Amino acid sequence: MNQAQWSAFLETDGKVHIVELVPGVRKIKGLGVLDAVETFSKIEMGEEVLVGQKILTRVPFRLPELSKGMLRRAQTISAKDAGFITSRLGIGPGDRILEAGIGSGGLSMYIARVLGNSGTHVTVEPRNEHAEVGLENLRRGREGWSEFPTHHHIEGCIEDVVNEIEKVSSEYDGIVLDLPEHTSAIEAVAPLLGIGGRIACYCPVTSQLEAAWIACEQAGFEIEWAGELIERQWGKASKGGVRPVNGPFGHTAFLLVAYRRN
Repeated sequence: MNQAQWSAFLETDGKVHIVELVPGVRKIKGLGVLDAVETFSKIEMGEEVLVGQKILTRVPFRLPELSKGMLRRAQTISAKDAGFITSRLGIGPGDRILEAGIGSGGLSMYIARVLGNSGTHVTVEPRNEHAEVGLENLRRGREGWSEFPTHHHIEGCIEDVVNEIEKVSSEYDGIVLDLPEHTSAIEAVAPLLGIGGRIACYCPVTSQLEAAWIACEQAGFEIEWAGELIERQWGKASKGGVRPVNGPFGHTAFLLVAYRRN
């Protein structure tokens, strides 16, 4: 099957447009009604093109561009947290990763990028309206990147679909849970985590963090890290130099990483 051609186009203000280069006139969100192949196919990397009143620069279709230009419905896990989760789990090519609560697929794209062709990525989501958006963002990555893992999506609450998860793999190298309630999910999937594997929980409030902590310890896991990541952006000052920009610190959620020793 021929893969679609995906390209990223950058506005002068930094906004990213992800465009599928297929023939035919159609409406492209943010750009209007046009034929993408006719408009963009001859534009080289780094070249500019005028679309309406917008000056767009064609740039490589990498993870930051896909993340910035992704479709959104549910709240997404930011690059700050996604990078931390993938690095602390220690995942890479060939690993088997289970992710529950994909939302719009923000973290899913980071996981897929690091797993490469040899990895296995299983996503679980009970809400169809969220899964549709997340799976579309993953499709863009699969068709636009040179490597992408074997992906399986399972519909339903993770506690109810363990048998289906086990059909893909009886053991996983990493598990990520972004759910309203972690305790029952941890109890359900704890037997699937292999020795040396890690589980990460994304918790919007402290009560969820505490509940996840207790559930992981009861499952026999060691808590490696728990807390929050604060992001503080800097910018150029009008009179020279650089300084922190005005605005709140970048807190998003509380994170927990637990380890299975034996």
